[in-house]
Amino acid sequence: MTTVLPPTLVIGNKNYSSWSLRPWLLLRHHGVAFDEVRLPLDTPEFYATIGNYSPTGRVPVLREGELVVWDSLAILEYSNERWLDGKGWPADLAARALARAVSAEMHSGFAELRKQCPMDCVKRSTAPVSAEVMRDIARIGVLWRDCRARQGTGGPFLFGAFSIADCMFAPVALRIVSYGIEVGPVERDYIDALLALPALQAWLGDAEAEQRARRESR
Repeated sequence: MTTVLPPTLVIGNKNYSSWSLRPWLLLRHHGVAFDEVRLPLDTPEFYATIGNYSPTGRVPVLREGELVVWDSLAILEYSNERWLDGKGWPADLAARALARAVSAEMHSGFAELRKQCPMDCVKRSTAPVSAEVMRDIARIGVLWRDCRARQGTGGPFLFGAFSIADCMFAPVALRIVSYGIEVGPVERDYIDALLALPALQAWLGDAEAEQRARRESR
């Protein structure tokens, strides 16, 4: 009998690696079994080890047997087809097209938010953010409100039920919390729905443990 081994997802620090969170959240939320390899970013351990897993030298990367899939969105798409029978995207054709569009915009956009407000799950700041960041936040708010108004029936997420689009925006929600950015009631309710996910709570618990271990090792 052939033993089927679970895939391996290689990720960075849970406190900092926003791209790692995205596929991890989808797999964990849907109960897909996988082995996790966590490499601390920007450390000698990372640079000595990452070449064993990733052709790009970056995380995340998914390995299943001889197959290697890098880039968060590619991993999400593969996982959706491989284990979720398409449930990672909305069933409706128009909703699915919109979900892919907003996910792609997140994948390629919002440079100022990423640069000036890097993900730091345990951080809590009340310092004002720049006008450039707030322009990104304003566009994200338009996206979230539009998705909720047009496709958000049947659940608290962008397209009602939890989807890949929510995985793409989960790190944004965490940034909004970490940097104390003011958003409207629709956006706040959406952030609360994401934070209530057991999978995201598990990630945040691990991020807090990471930071605690770092402090204790100093």
